[in-house]
Amino acid sequence: MNDAKSKLSKGAKANQAAKEYCTPSGIQLQASYGQGHQPPEPPPGEYPYTRGVHASMYRGKLWTMRQYAGFGTAAEANARYRYLLQQGTTGLSVAFDLPTQMGRDSDHPIAKGEVGKVGVAISSVADMHALLDQIPLEKISLSMTINATAAILLGMVLVVAEQRGIPWSSLNGTIQNDVLKEYIARGTYIFPPTQALRIVTDIFGYCSREVPQWNTINVSGYHIREAGSTAVEEVAFTLADGIAYVEAALSAGLSVDSFAPRVAFFFNCHNDFLEEVAKFRAARRMWAKIMRERFGAKDPRSMMLRFHTQTAGSSLTAQQPFNNIVRTTIQALAAVCGGTQSLHTNSYDEALCLPSEESATIALRTQQVIAHESGIAAVADPLGGSYAIEALTDEIEKQANLRIARIDSLGGMLKAIEQGYPQGEIERSAYEYQQAIESKAQIVVGVNSFVIGDEEAPPIYRMDPKGEAQQCARLAELRGARDAEKVTKELTELRSAAKGGSNIMPHVVASLRVNATLGEISDVLRGEFGEFRATH
Repeated sequence: MNDAKSKLSKGAKANQAAKEYCTPSGIQLQASYGQGHQPPEPPPGEYPYTRGVHASMYRGKLWTMRQYAGFGTAAEANARYRYLLQQGTTGLSVAFDLPTQMGRDSDHPIAKGEVGKVGVAISSVADMHALLDQIPLEKISLSMTINATAAILLGMVLVVAEQRGIPWSSLNGTIQNDVLKEYIARGTYIFPPTQALRIVTDIFGYCSREVPQWNTINVSGYHIREAGSTAVEEVAFTLADGIAYVEAALSAGLSVDSFAPRVAFFFNCHNDFLEEVAKFRAARRMWAKIMRERFGAKDPRSMMLRFHTQTAGSSLTAQQPFNNIVRTTIQALAAVCGGTQSLHTNSYDEALCLPSEESATIALRTQQVIAHESGIAAVADPLGGSYAIEALTDEIEKQANLRIARIDSLGGMLKAIEQGYPQGEIERSAYEYQQAIESKAQIVVGVNSFVIGDEEAPPIYRMDPKGEAQQCARLAELRGARDAEKVTKELTELRSAAKGGSNIMPHVVASLRVNATLGEISDVLRGEFGEFRATH
């Protein structure tokens, strides 16, 4: 009798646990789902694109395997890019060091010790030439994770293409150019938000005329998630940023269908497989409705949420680092099931050091195995119609829309940022997640459970310490060889454009043609626009 009671008790506890299971976003999951959670949807390739932006998805073309890389000098990073291309990467994604992101040349005093550390050091068109040496720009899609200085780095690519005789109309790529999430989550901003948005819309207008195939913004939820947000908050705050950019472009006099088809997105993919698949589906449906119903877009391309995915860096652990290969595989599979257009898979050693060639190759091979051996690519939206996936898609959409409504009530995303709303929500979610790990409500294998004592760490990849001095020497040589009068003239024209309100992009490009540096151009804009100082 006692045994029977014990079994009943255990069964009751199991049922209770099943009822109370929640996703990391706090969405309560049922133990199973039935037909009531399977609403009808148009097929892939049709509005509202819940099931994918293309009818055949990966049958027609696989996602772009775009490995994010960049470190040290331009020559060192170029060697890694060429290696990755030889291994089968189909797109490049450039990581820049902090001085480059913050608009400082490599020889600026504040850059000392940071040159080439978290990305490649780029201060001039000469550096960009070295970075892209033997890279076929007319054939390879180039993505650059750059925000405050996006106009300058894009200008460098355009000048390099021009000097190689490559027409701008053939260039295909993306600049992140998402300054709003810098104020929310990442911190690599330079200018105040209003002036930063002005630069963003200048890029929109310039590229719509001059570089029509270039994606002029990659609205990023990735860093919002890395800062600690939930999946629901990632969707809500990313789409709210997208709304702010569309509104800014409309206010600048652009028509919605002239720029919206080149707006792309960038999402994180974390460990909760079902929630992540549903997240991508919900985001697509929401953006389609936002563009058609809120902004009156007519071009179907304006309504299609096209996105790049990177697996979750914050999920990687220094403990038992080979476990990260499994985490990355699960995340990559979720991104593909969710319909991503391009994908970066993290390397297993990134919690310890810059990725080695070996770890970067394993990360790429993970994508290739999924693409060519798993069978997932043969079917568009392979989990569509799953009761659980459909229910989660609906719930994420519902909860994300509530947060967007809250942002609207505060006066839009700029006002919400000024009031600290998204920052506060992310901070609370990050704190709650850390509490869950410390209490073991959230198990992290190898960290708070299944721990191994006295682990042996894998080899640590280290950069050449001479790189910073070599980079500064090249920069000094460039300044000594250029025509200083031409540089002064073009920077003066840039200053006048910034002050007068005309599009700055032609003047940025003109300044780069005469070898003005990234820091010099940034300083001109600092002088006119000022610098932002966070109060939250």
